[in-house]
Amino acid sequence: MLGAVCLVVLLGYAYGCGQPAVPPQLHSRVVGGEDAVAHSWPWQISLQYRHSGSWSHFCGGTLIAPQWVLTAAHCISSSMTYRVALGRQDVSEADEPGSVAMAVEKIIVHEDWDSYYLINDIALVKLAEEVQETDTIRAACLPAADKTLPNNYPCYVTGWGSMRTNGPLADILQQALLPVVDYETCSSWDWWGDLVSETMVCAGGDGVVSGCNGDSGGPLNCQRDDGSWEVEGIVSFGSSQGCNVKRKPTVFTRVSAYIDWINEVGAPSSASTQGLFLPH
Repeated sequence: MLGAVCLVVLLGYAYGCGQPAVPPQLHSRVVGGEDAVAHSWPWQISLQYRHSGSWSHFCGGTLIAPQWVLTAAHCISSSMTYRVALGRQDVSEADEPGSVAMAVEKIIVHEDWDSYYLINDIALVKLAEEVQETDTIRAACLPAADKTLPNNYPCYVTGWGSMRTNGPLADILQQALLPVVDYETCSSWDWWGDLVSETMVCAGGDGVVSGCNGDSGGPLNCQRDDGSWEVEGIVSFGSSQGCNVKRKPTVFTRVSAYIDWINEVGAPSSASTQGLFLPH
């Protein structure tokens, strides 16, 4: 009986993970980021907090299954009330067509999260109910456990973070090309040195393009050979000198280092890699 149930899960999804209805517009080079094509990153979510009776964007995140969102541990505070907005392009619109706002059932922060060294900067948000798959809301794939990408592999960071150091947050979802910087390079003394660990992945560092404040928790999107998209990283930290500092690439939590943890705490990482949405 269990085998039959698993077969239904694997065969019953409509589209599979990491497959947007509207393909993103990809460029060989992006300077400072650009507006994303609407709903071309349908797993990107806005983690919002309630303040003075209204909801505001606080961090990014990634939908990985119908009831689960991946984000950064440093985005989570016990003093805040959160909700998750999905299917958004413009976070300044209260009721954007194709979007939904979901209450949060629980949040699981990695038990070894270290806010001083920024190690294990990963958290899972369980939605109060499953979200339905649409053209504007779909799940990203997760990488295989312990997968690493080669130096200069092209990936994209997405989010509503600041457009420049100390600048305003973006209203329209932004995307920027950030090539991977391998661990050997990123951990060298004139890059990040021993501030980065092997459970992190660096991307960017050209002094022009980077993640910034407000992008935290959002995905590093990397395309597989079959054309689907994986979330290889979770935006964790950047330089205190500014968002665009040469040889100080954006540092992400490396998702492939936490596949076992995701499974252990109950989020269906292996199934979401196949695509877990059931038809409705």
